[in-house]
Amino acid sequence: MMCGTTRREVIKLSSATLAALSIGNTALHSSQLLGQPSSPASEHDRTTPSSVMAIAAHPGDAFFAMGAPVALATHQGGAAFLLSLSLGERGSSTIPPAQYGAMQRDATEKAAALIGATPLFLAYRDGEIPVDDEASLAVCDLLRRHKPATVVTHWKGSWHKDHRACHEIVQNAVFYAGLPALARENPAHAVRQVFYADNWEDAEGFVTDTYLDISPVFEQYSNACSMFPMWRGETGFRYNDYYSSRAVECGCLSRCRYAVGLMSAAGQSVRNLQAL
Repeated sequence: MMCGTTRREVIKLSSATLAALSIGNTALHSSQLLGQPSSPASEHDRTTPSSVMAIAAHPGDAFFAMGAPVALATHQGGAAFLLSLSLGERGSSTIPPAQYGAMQRDATEKAAALIGATPLFLAYRDGEIPVDDEASLAVCDLLRRHKPATVVTHWKGSWHKDHRACHEIVQNAVFYAGLPALARENPAHAVRQVFYADNWEDAEGFVTDTYLDISPVFEQYSNACSMFPMWRGETGFRYNDYYSSRAVECGCLSRCRYAVGLMSAAGQSVRNLQAL
């Protein structure tokens, strides 16, 4: 899917701002996602560094498609988290799942350290991530515990079963996290905004409406991704070439060196942004 500018909102994001993935007072007309109850956390000073959580089906998705916004968040003083619902342990045709899963976890921890983010894991089996309340509440609990202002996750238009499941789980988790009447270990937290990542496996119906300038962290992001053997094409797909080329393409379209294209959640009002 091309990152075109026709009928789309091209947002030029400054690399000199103090906050990463945060919104100024005039940027958003609502204080939280449409339909979500307000909370004290959603009314904080929008000029302070924001927190971002990437929620992905597998570690590779968390870093390759969502890692650049996370790296930018930490670069500009915010907190950032990378949640993998599965280790993607069945992603190799030559390495046994248990061994490959351990390799994926090790790569995730090393890559997260390079960008200053916190890795988080759930224990669902690769290819069998369930869409149920148990999974949604598990993610809800992590949202309440870490209180991200922004969530980046999968778009629903994917041929991959786990990616579609992750999308649905996150929608439910964001809803549950913002419900004060739902008693859990931590109090309610209203996620302010959700963005869907540009992922080659989630291209059906994906339309870029937001560009994020990742020029200050592109090298750092690439180095983090290189912790994964699959980034170098060892599983057959040239992830490095694909996502690096996309960063150049979206940078050209948004008039910066490197950028990522994102898609806003339905009903999300975004205007005059300096960062997400």
